[in-house]
Amino acid sequence: MLYLIVNEKSRSGKGAEIWREVRAMLDAEHIRYQAQSTEYEGHARLLAEEICKKEDGDICLVVLGGDGTANEVLNGMNHFERVRFGTIPTGSGNDLARGLHIAGTPTENLRQILDCMAKPREENLCMDLGQVSWNGCERPRLFAISSGVGLDALVCKKALRSKLKDFLNKVHLGKLTYVFLTVASLFSMETVDAAVQAERSRPRRMPRVIYAAAMNFAAEGGGVPMAPEADAADGLLSVCCAFGIPKWRTFFYLPFLVAGKHTGIHGFEVNDCRTFRIKSEKPMVLHADGEYCGDVTEAVFTCLPRRLCVLR
Repeated sequence: MLYLIVNEKSRSGKGAEIWREVRAMLDAEHIRYQAQSTEYEGHARLLAEEICKKEDGDICLVVLGGDGTANEVLNGMNHFERVRFGTIPTGSGNDLARGLHIAGTPTENLRQILDCMAKPREENLCMDLGQVSWNGCERPRLFAISSGVGLDALVCKKALRSKLKDFLNKVHLGKLTYVFLTVASLFSMETVDAAVQAERSRPRRMPRVIYAAAMNFAAEGGGVPMAPEADAADGLLSVCCAFGIPKWRTFFYLPFLVAGKHTGIHGFEVNDCRTFRIKSEKPMVLHADGEYCGDVTEAVFTCLPRRLCVLR
């Protein structure tokens, strides 16, 4: 059975138009499916929980929405061993689709999903997921793309309620939201001293942290390659940190970051590891796949190897 969770409000309402196109193709080809639309923040997680409780031996669950909707669905999923996940991207950044090399029109995406459904499960892609926990959290949060504290999380938090994002989406320039908000945030954000530790390493002090991003895929924020060599099937997270850089110099480094040429610059560091812990002296904004998790002083990022079967 094919189940769809649809966010018709994604990309400032463009999702509804895309859903009509996809639904027309499903009906024309007499595909058996059930679809539910999200009605409020957090609804996608609840819908995914209900779908994954069903007794179907092979559940194919497809998200038509942006990265935030996909993250909600992942956090509502259980029984990963019998669920196959697909995405038809309709968001602004679409970093999940980019990481999975999903391109083409929505109907082309659907065709690829239907073709993958016809194959045995073992022929589908099996990818890692990340998990983040933090001081005071009731339940760790899964992520497919990235999770982090500092600048990238602050930008994601601002983007969730940004009128600029709505405007840029309407003129098909939604990806620039993150660039503009990053430049604006660099002027105002406060850096924080922190202690960090990867598994099998000693704790060490990291001064004036700008951000620490645990990457499953190479890019976040609409395509910014924070960890250009990240591989979502290697059982590791690629943790990119920026620290100890004078604020005036960050503006000169930003083009290198956007181009993925920052890894050799002093003040940037990328390490592959299964777990990474950061404890800061002051609260920092935390995100998971662009979704705001809170302002925290401690976070632990963990890789969950080969957790998700993808229809790709």
